[in-house]
Amino acid sequence: MTMPAYSAREIAADVAAGRTSAVEAAQAALARIEAAKALNAVVTIDPPRTLADAAAVDARLHAGETMPLAGVPIVVKDNIWVGGWRVTQGSRLFADFVAPRDAIAIERLRKAGAVVVGIGATSEFACKGVTTSQLYGPTRHPRDPTLTPGGSSGGPAVAVAAGLVPLAIGTDAGGSSRRPPAHVGVAGFKPSYGAIPYGPGFAEPFFGLSVIAPIATDVADVALAFEVMAGADPRDPDAAHVAQDADDIAGLRIAFSPRLGLDVAVDDVVANGLVSAVERISAGGLQIMQRDPVWPAGATEETIMPLQHAGLAALYGDAFRSDPTVFDPDIAKQIERGLSWSGAEIALALGASAAIASAFAAFFGEVDLLLAPTVPCVAWPLTRLGPDMIGGKPASPRSHAVFTPFVNHARLPAISIPCGSDRNGCPFGLQIIAARGQDRTLLGAAQQIEALLRT
Repeated sequence: MTMPAYSAREIAADVAAGRTSAVEAAQAALARIEAAKALNAVVTIDPPRTLADAAAVDARLHAGETMPLAGVPIVVKDNIWVGGWRVTQGSRLFADFVAPRDAIAIERLRKAGAVVVGIGATSEFACKGVTTSQLYGPTRHPRDPTLTPGGSSGGPAVAVAAGLVPLAIGTDAGGSSRRPPAHVGVAGFKPSYGAIPYGPGFAEPFFGLSVIAPIATDVADVALAFEVMAGADPRDPDAAHVAQDADDIAGLRIAFSPRLGLDVAVDDVVANGLVSAVERISAGGLQIMQRDPVWPAGATEETIMPLQHAGLAALYGDAFRSDPTVFDPDIAKQIERGLSWSGAEIALALGASAAIASAFAAFFGEVDLLLAPTVPCVAWPLTRLGPDMIGGKPASPRSHAVFTPFVNHARLPAISIPCGSDRNGCPFGLQIIAARGQDRTLLGAAQQIEALLRT
């Protein structure tokens, strides 16, 4: 049987009503994954386990249970524990690792009726802005297989964009589940830090930054997944409840910052597309002012990147010293740099992170929502860490990632939704950011803005 990859909401409604079954939905998703193997979006499947889980969902429905994600097939990023599944972080160090239990978020998704049909590709330790690893090779853009979808949640984003599943679960410590969705034309949501419990799972190099992040074809499915996964849990000391949503966004103070207040290059097609999108949103009745956040002097991603390098070095420095060839060469360079940072330099990076968070807090004392680019460019050749040029200027390997990391360091919620594409059909995204804990207000506003952009 084949089945279109329609929304998670529609699949759950059809399975709950008996118009199809969870087993049939899982079989159809597995068939789509098999047919799209060349994309390398899904790196591990386990059909017997998947079909057994789907049959269990059908049995629960037959017994009268109600589940908001009944029979919805999902792909989970290869750095999130899914009990009984091979989960590798894209690393040869973990090539044979089998997760002993579910992460809390996955446990909640399964309780809600979701069925894991595969594990989605990530870069090694989710620490690169492209999705490739020595274990699995590169993940390819669904519109052009010579391009990268970005990273590190490229596998989950491509799985959704290619119609393999309606919903995927990634992680986001610096933009990993906003930039790939922007590059492939789907929605990716980074919740407030702590809104969704994180773990149990692998030791995390991004101390206090990484979050579980739903990716879907539209904001309504993202919001549905968020509601299933969100909420405090005693097993995660950082997990916390988030505020309820506002009834209407008409009274919200909305700002637009074309470059997020940063002196960075943006391709004309993206800059013009963002302005056009904001004009359409304004024409829909929302009042938008142009205002930039004011950052501490010298604030750039370079000032906070030592924290990632040091985190990797703390976890994998011994293995690197033993055999550096076991690592992706780009990750090996990060570990080597992490081993070289002094304690004082790490303290400076922590101070820079705190100053960025304070700047964002001051900004959200004056506005409720911020509209900004998700990415400054469209997708580029998958053999490169980043495009050679952005906005007519030479680009560094991280120039494509400038608009997302500060949000993580402030622990804010942010979502990327599609808002345009270049002449070749390569998408880019609008990033919508809110104050910490205002996840539901952000998701409600994003649904209304999404509707305005689709008219």
